[in-house]
Amino acid sequence: MRRQRLPRGARLRDARDFQRVNRSGVRRTSTYFVTVIAPARDDAGAKLGLAVSRRVGNAVARNRVKRHVREWFRQNRHRLPPATDWVVIARKGAAELAAPALASELGRLATQ
Repeated sequence: MRRQRLPRGARLRDARDFQRVNRSGVRRTSTYFVTVIAPARDDAGAKLGLAVSRRVGNAVARNRVKRHVREWFRQNRHRLPPATDWVVIARKGAAELAAPALASELGRLATQ
């Protein structure tokens, strides 16, 4: 069985892209996450950037949150507007969420 991953081209990695999204994007908040959604510079599919600070937990907890958010984004990327850039910021307490609760929280933010 082949492992499925979020393609490298579907990730925001440059600090300038994060700044552009934060400046021009629409901010949606919940208890555990903040999403900032902005139009993309190119016509590629939706792209994801993650910000998970130490407030969320230790390295294991932060990496788990990032894995779950990436997996949610990979599975739902086709449902999101195609030319958008997403920055997801994890808040304190996000590490305590189980994967299904995290997915429903992000789904709620995506449809607001």
